[in-house]
Amino acid sequence: MKIKNFAMLAGMAGILAACGGTTKITEPADLNDQRVFFAFNSSEISEDANNNLLGQALYLKNHEDTKIQIAGNCDERGSTEYNLALGARRANAAKNVIVKEGIDPKRISTISYGKERPLVQGTGEEVWKWNRNATTTVK
Repeated sequence: MKIKNFAMLAGMAGILAACGGTTKITEPADLNDQRVFFAFNSSEISEDANNNLLGQALYLKNHEDTKIQIAGNCDERGSTEYNLALGARRANAAKNVIVKEGIDPKRISTISYGKERPLVQGTGEEVWKWNRNATTTVK
């Protein structure tokens, strides 16, 4: 009985080890057109988005003269005013992750385009998911 419990605990420990903390943050070769994506009506940073932004922060640490702009974008649903505000929240959420990594906030400007500059044209979730983003460009 004890061996069976030990084996089960060892298996669970292996699963937990495989799930936790093994994500490697990599510096992108270029910051232009780096994008992080958002859920519908959300400015919450997902784990994938956070890892991308940590890579951008690493780039900025290694390239101290680089300044960037982060543009918040939305899908076509909702009013122009609502989407401009949501785009601003998305851009600022992305900026905050980078600033928390020690990057001077003066090196990062933000802008919201709302739904005015879709990445992909069309309608439906397969299109909309690409248009809900924050896009980084070098200034």
